Amino acid sequence: MTLAAKTLEVATTQLGVQEIPKGSNAGKSVEAYLNSVGLTKGYSWCMAFVYWCTNQAAKNIGVANPLSKTGGVLKQWNLRPLLQVTNPKPGDIFIMDYGKGLGHTGIIEKVVGNTLYTIEGNTNDEGSREGYEVCRRTRKKTDMKGYLRIN
Repeated sequence: MTLAAKTLEVATTQLGVQEIPKGSNAGKSVEAYLNSVGLTKGYSWCMAFVYWCTNQAAKNIGVANPLSKTGGVLKQWNLRPLLQVTNPKPGDIFIMDYGKGLGHTGIIEKVVGNTLYTIEGNTNDEGSREGYEVCRRTRKKTDMKGYLRIN
């Protein structure tokens, strides 16, 4: 199994995880994601979620995690130019740039035309980039800065 496929498998097991209490960037699972990149509760955790999933998958299949140990979406993008791709596929990590250092990320589950089906942390069904749970979302390719391919 590839690292990307295993990362998607791990991410799927986290669907429904929520902050406790909502809006706190805290809770047992959220804090595990944050701790995986050296952060404590209270920080935005979308990148930490992606890193944690990739790290769990890498350990499971016995390979190195190609991602940088950071909770910063745009920092991850800037530190990994060799992983950057423009044409997404399942297992890739999408990067969104809202400007002023703000970003969002998640893992692509499926690509259909211009639509990305994703699994994301620190979002919600209503579409917030500062949400409270791990859930499936749909996004447009045109909203992305780019993608990181982990294998």
